[in-house]
Amino acid sequence: MTELRRLQRILLLRRLGLGLEAIAAILAGQTDEAQALAVHHRWLQEESRRLAQMAATVSATLETLKRGEAMDAQKMFRGFEENPYEDEARQRWGDARVDSSKEKLAALGNAGRQDLMQEARAINAELAACLEAGLAPSEPRVSAAVARHYRWVCAGWTPDKAGYVGLGTMYVQDPRFTVFYDSEIPGLAAYLAEAMKVWAEANLR
Repeated sequence: MTELRRLQRILLLRRLGLGLEAIAAILAGQTDEAQALAVHHRWLQEESRRLAQMAATVSATLETLKRGEAMDAQKMFRGFEENPYEDEARQRWGDARVDSSKEKLAALGNAGRQDLMQEARAINAELAACLEAGLAPSEPRVSAAVARHYRWVCAGWTPDKAGYVGLGTMYVQDPRFTVFYDSEIPGLAAYLAEAMKVWAEANLR
C-alpha cells in the first residue's frame, strides 16, 4: 500500500507539471506523508476553483455571443489572471498583509515589477554561485546576497526577524518553493533558508 501511495503522489506531481528530477527531490525531502498529501490536496482544490471560474467565464462568453451582446472586458478574463496562491497567502499571512503587498506591487507599475523580477533572478544567481563555491551561510558575500533578498522581499512587505526566518522555513517546507529555488542549483532552497536565518539573527529584531 505504501508503494501505491507513492505512485499516486508521483502521478499527481507529474499532472502538476513537474519533471521526474524535481519529483524525486520532493519525495526525498518529504518524510511526513500525510502532510505532503495535505499540501497536494490544497493544490488540487485551488486548481479546481480556478478551472471552475474559467469554465464559468467561457460559458458566460458563449451566452453573450448567442445573444449577440458585448461582454464586459473585465468579466471576459475573470479567472485567467487570478493568482492561484492568494487564498493560501491570506490564510497564512492575513488579509491586511496580502492587501498591503498587492497595493505596493501594483504601485510599482509594469516596469517596476519587471525590475523586481530581474533583481530576483540576479539574487538567485548570486546565491547559487555562493553555494557552488562552498561558502558558509555566514560568509560576507552570502550575507550581502541575503541583504539584497531582504530588500527585494520588502517591495511587498517588511518582515521582522520571525517573519523573515519563517519565510525561509517555507522555502524548504513547501515543495513549490523548493522546486523553484533548487531548479537554479540543487540544495539552494535549504541554503537560502539557513542564510536567511543567520542574517536575520544578526540584523533584524
